[in-house]
Amino acid sequence: MKKEVRINMETSLEARPIATMIQMASRYESVIYLETEGKRVNVKSMMGMMSLALMNGETVTLDAQGADEEAAIRALEEFLTE
Repeated sequence: MKKEVRINMETSLEARPIATMIQMASRYESVIYLETEGKRVNVKSMMGMMSLALMNGETVTLDAQGADEEAAIRALEEFLTE
């Protein structure tokens, strides 16, 4: 399952919000990737997520594969769009 999401957060996506997002993603069995500008990283990887340097207003694609993919995408979308 894939879903495009436009980031709309009050805070920037720096270490603390990214750590929160990783903790949230880790609750799900599904493998979850975030794609942007030709890059694709595992959402459960701190180094991968930090390498993206995501900005507010940017559009990304969430890609989840597994038994709970819909719930995972829904939760991450809510987080990214507060």
